Amino acid sequence: MDRVNHQPPDMWGGPPGQDGFPFHQAVVEPAGRRVHVTGQVAWDADMNIVGGHDPAAQTHATLDNIAQVLDGLGGSLDDIVNMTTYYVNQDDYPAITEVRAARLANEFGPATTGIRVAGLVVPGLLVEIAVIAVIPEARFQAPDR
Repeated sequence: MDRVNHQPPDMWGGPPGQDGFPFHQAVVEPAGRRVHVTGQVAWDADMNIVGGHDPAAQTHATLDNIAQVLDGLGGSLDDIVNMTTYYVNQDDYPAITEVRAARLANEFGPATTGIRVAGLVVPGLLVEIAVIAVIPEARFQAPDR
């Protein structure tokens, strides 16, 4: 089964991507391996914050981490079917959304949820993103144990 997205015509949100970020009210998973990715933040390999106090830079670094996890399994950001974004500052949300739109600009945007929180795991982090992806069997690479 191919991925199917659903946006009822009479619901809020308008056509997918109307606000610059591809999303749908519902995404029906395609066949493949479902991968739940731990919430990622803008950390480098030594757990230093990448991007300083810039929400766009932190969002890019966060999506880079997600892409690295998915790549190791044969997937990509385009395989994401669900995305939950946690953010600290309401004023940062437009920058976060702009980066997501640039990085996930395709007709198959995920089902999304945005949640403003009081803080993340360490001070200075501005955004955390958790995703569910479905990687087609033909591309899936089992992780080394």
